[in-house]
Amino acid sequence: MLSELRVCNLGVIEELSLVFAPGMTAVTGETGAGKTLVVTAIELLVGGKAEASMVRPGADEAVVEGRFDLGDRECVVRRVVPAKGRSRGYIDGSLATIAELSEVGSALVDLHGQHDHQSLLTSAVQRQALDRFGGVDLQPLRTARQQVIELESQRSSLGGDPRDRAREIDLLRFQVEELVAAGIDDTEEDAKLRTEAELLADAGGFRDAAGAALDALSADGGAADAIGGALAALGERSLFAGVVARLRDAQAEVDDLARELRSTAESIESDPERLAAIGDRRKLLQDLRRKYGETLAEVVTWRDDANRRLVELEGHDELAATIDAKLLVARAVLADAEELVSKARRAAAPALAKAVEAHLPDLALPKARLEVEVGGVAGRDVTFRFAANPGMDLQPLAKVASGGELARAMLALRLVLTEGPPVLVFDEVDAGIGGAAAVAVGRSLSALGSDHQVLVVTHLAQVASWADAHVVVDKVATESTTTTKISIVDGEDRVTELARMLSGTPESSTAQQHARELLASTDS
Repeated sequence: MLSELRVCNLGVIEELSLVFAPGMTAVTGETGAGKTLVVTAIELLVGGKAEASMVRPGADEAVVEGRFDLGDRECVVRRVVPAKGRSRGYIDGSLATIAELSEVGSALVDLHGQHDHQSLLTSAVQRQALDRFGGVDLQPLRTARQQVIELESQRSSLGGDPRDRAREIDLLRFQVEELVAAGIDDTEEDAKLRTEAELLADAGGFRDAAGAALDALSADGGAADAIGGALAALGERSLFAGVVARLRDAQAEVDDLARELRSTAESIESDPERLAAIGDRRKLLQDLRRKYGETLAEVVTWRDDANRRLVELEGHDELAATIDAKLLVARAVLADAEELVSKARRAAAPALAKAVEAHLPDLALPKARLEVEVGGVAGRDVTFRFAANPGMDLQPLAKVASGGELARAMLALRLVLTEGPPVLVFDEVDAGIGGAAAVAVGRSLSALGSDHQVLVVTHLAQVASWADAHVVVDKVATESTTTTKISIVDGEDRVTELARMLSGTPESSTAQQHARELLASTDS
């Protein structure tokens, strides 16, 4: 729901902050007071057209902010309309394009009365609404369509032109043979060869280093002699028993190190042929990495993928025939699924139209007609067509000229189709009606408020009396400025506002009594 709305410098609104409640909220006020600007502000939040003329005279920019409670989190949407330049949008503090505002807004708000931001005017949403109403099972169709898409993708990947396929086979065969001949079994081979090459290239240096280290450990005067001298000096004196034990361990470790150094030094041999072979092998691996991957692991992966592709291409005709046979079956299954969905949609269409038409007489559209037109593959092309009066041609809802008629048609649809955005805004819904029809509209809007947050801009007390909350917009004019004040009314203040709406004389006791009777009737 829309939990809070803040508006600055929009038209006659200098500044307002309004906290909304769940259920139905009526927005009322004198003509010209600016109540429709509340709708304009919400429309801007959901990507509506911004114009410099919207900015309050003398201000640099108009700012609208809305806080939406989504249950598990909040979403804050902000729109800035400068007096000069392009408008800016923000979602949760981050810059957003107008398209992004519209995408987020379409999931949050539907505005009825103007032709913008009404999701039910789009064919896709009308199709979804028909499917929900008719309980149309789309899963078999989706499964069949996905199967065809996957098979067509496989078929396309095989390659269709024989010459192109022959060229690709020749290239892949050469590449696979080159990689197989390289015999790469160890993806760490290059690192191991580098270590071995470094050893062979400096064999003498390694032997000299080992010899010097060996002399330092075991030659006369070396570490072994030094440790032996330390042991002899300490003898068997009990005070040094711990040190003596550690020295003996060190002596054993030095002896072990000396043996290992001697063995390693003796194993180091110069081998120019082996060094040359390693150089050739490393160059080969480097060439392969340059062509097929940054690492040997990537080269091996490329080899395996290329080999699979080669096998696939070489068996093209057989594999293509297999896929073609599967495609034939899959397309037949898809055609059957499309026909079933089409029949289900065509069967549900008259029932949906009849259910909506049942609400139209109460909404001051006694002769209105609604038709749900279904066409195209699988009945995909769904259009709600409407005529408000006898003799008028049915036409798509999006082309209904009268804002009041459209808003009431949308209200009838919403009463039948409970799904939709959580916030529904109705402007002009009571245009051209009164009396019992106005009461019926108010009752219907109140019923919608049990499943949605409903905001209604109205000039009829019969509609406003059904609201759970009542917001009054007042115009305050001085010699130099005109501003708008917005307040929530209840109790006697609400009775006074309803009396004003009924008679134009809020202090009239008769009008106030009528207002109390209206409020009492909505509670019964």
